[in-house]
Amino acid sequence: MSTKRSTLAVSVTMFMLVAGATGIGYAPGTAAQPATVKAGGDDLRAAFANAAEVAEGKRVAEASCIGCHGPNGVSANKGVPHLAGQRPAYLYHELRDYQTGGRGDVAMGGAVKFLNDDALVKVAAYYASLEPPPPSVPAGAKPAPAKPDSIQAGKAAAAACAGCHGDTGISKTPGVPSLVGLDPKYLVAAMSAYKSGQRKHDAMKAVLSAATDSDLADMALFYALQKPARAQTPAPGDQAAGKAATTACSACHGNIGVGTDPATPNLAGQDAQYVAAALRAYKDGSRSDATMKALASSLDDAAGKNLAAFYAGQQPQQPKVTRPLTTAEWVQRCDRCHGVDGNSADPRLPALAGQRADYLEKVLQAYRSGERKSPQMAAMSGVLTAADVENLAAHYARQKPRSVVYVALPAK
Repeated sequence: MSTKRSTLAVSVTMFMLVAGATGIGYAPGTAAQPATVKAGGDDLRAAFANAAEVAEGKRVAEASCIGCHGPNGVSANKGVPHLAGQRPAYLYHELRDYQTGGRGDVAMGGAVKFLNDDALVKVAAYYASLEPPPPSVPAGAKPAPAKPDSIQAGKAAAAACAGCHGDTGISKTPGVPSLVGLDPKYLVAAMSAYKSGQRKHDAMKAVLSAATDSDLADMALFYALQKPARAQTPAPGDQAAGKAATTACSACHGNIGVGTDPATPNLAGQDAQYVAAALRAYKDGSRSDATMKALASSLDDAAGKNLAAFYAGQQPQQPKVTRPLTTAEWVQRCDRCHGVDGNSADPRLPALAGQRADYLEKVLQAYRSGERKSPQMAAMSGVLTAADVENLAAHYARQKPRSVVYVALPAK
């Protein structure tokens, strides 16, 4: 690329025209704003390549890239991205990262190892100039149903528990604990203990035997997000006497049965008969916990019943758990950078629309694990569940990709 063109790329502003979708990448009803190209903007050279440079990029791509990425940049290989219609500066930066070993992909590093910077610019320009592939689901076809989010999955998995613990985890059966007001960390640990047999309860072990770790986490989250209320069961005992006996309990369980340690159960509003039975189990050793055994050993049945009555009369509180975003809410966040429906209008940011779903899943997992480095993507992807990743990848793979033409205008 000539020095004149490189200098022009640094001193111009960009105005973006989107083929078939004017104004994409901007909020509806607002005027598209030109983006100023700052000094040092050599990464934008691929956005302003001419026809001869694109043709030279095609020759390089045919020699080095089509074996994996397919003719015309449309991949038929699992986990290998489409490149056709991808944003030019993004492609250039990715190629540079592979070349310098920043991405840790031996095959890609080998493919671009001997290409000079000019060749990388032209290859990026070539692929950016191509017509994007069609979306994974043709127009009019019915897409596969999305995976349920964590709350939906938790509600479905908890249906087997409703007969004993109530539809929303508020017990109506004496001796059966309420499941609302419990931190997910504690509830997962408790369910895991029943499943493994560490806590002895044949019915609970049978119900949980087929539950996966994901099922347990989803159920715990579902119950944690329900509106807490006291168990709808009787609480015989002297609450005043029970309150006086809570001094030894408050360090872990809080003054009214609401603690601060997520691994310790909240007792406020809990079924009284269940709490009294648990105290007896710690005392006789059928539940193993050295701290609880020491505290329960000094309690007779009447004292245990009074203590349980006090906690049963307290108002439970919802644990501090963030409600996870739905797929639609995640899409709104992703579109802020990647453009409406994943059609990026920034040459530095990748388009997601029409990309292979298996590749998008692989990339999101790589950001989640830290294999791919990006502070912004790490913050976004770190809280995604497996279902979120699958749903987001499927969503963007179904969107219609649109080409973008970058036109350099003289600065005012």
